[in-house]
Amino acid sequence: MTLKGKHALVTGGSRGIGRGIALKLAEHGAQVAVHYYVNEAAANDTLERVRKHGADGFLVQADVSRVEDVTRMFGQVRQHFGTLDVFVANARPEAAKFYQKPMEITLEAWDHAMDSQAKAFLVGIREAAGFMGHGGRIVAITYAPGGQRGTWQPWVAMGSAKAALESLVRYFAVALAPRGITVNSVSPGLTDDSVLQSFGDAAVDVARKWHSSGWTPMGRMGTPADIGNVVALLSSPEAGWITGQLIYADGGASLVDTLLPLEIQRG
Repeated sequence: MTLKGKHALVTGGSRGIGRGIALKLAEHGAQVAVHYYVNEAAANDTLERVRKHGADGFLVQADVSRVEDVTRMFGQVRQHFGTLDVFVANARPEAAKFYQKPMEITLEAWDHAMDSQAKAFLVGIREAAGFMGHGGRIVAITYAPGGQRGTWQPWVAMGSAKAALESLVRYFAVALAPRGITVNSVSPGLTDDSVLQSFGDAAVDVARKWHSSGWTPMGRMGTPADIGNVVALLSSPEAGWITGQLIYADGGASLVDTLLPLEIQRG
């Protein structure tokens, strides 16, 4: 599997899962445009690591919740690369921007979640398709349980926004299939060096113990490299027959029955 000669854009590529994706694409030979919002130093660090893999790329700054920024970002990518083969929609605002319970959430917080996810993807995928040829790959990073369940109450805006994004993936998979462009979404389980870290070390420690105890069959949380591997696979020429799919990359966590204690399930 090789991505040599391919050009990729990874939004939110400065750190966490986005960095893991950017590095895996570079490892397989792709040139990578690393998007960031405010943390230019982290983005530069990602770019340096990309270059250590023998690839190259550049930085692009944008607030993906603003349509004009998304349009400008793709204009810069088009000017720099000339073409685009892989678009990974990964950027997400900090939790403080949207993390409010259903009965308390402000319309501003709700709109910020929707604008940064569903609207950003709608605008981004149409921009990308304008200079993406046959065999192009589009991958959206989601968190599917957030749109399917309701117990994580302060996640209501992001869960709803991600559910809308997943729906767009299916519609655009059909729309772009005649051009040989695939569109898929990847749902990571709990992942180290991700949004989880914003809730503090104590929360991270609890999550690690929870998943190592068996709630993830693989016995651990994921890593950015794990998710990067999945995205690199979906971005490869060999994945041309996979489109419109939601791929769970969670070490089997989504297979676990949450209604029964593990002690009973293990027999």
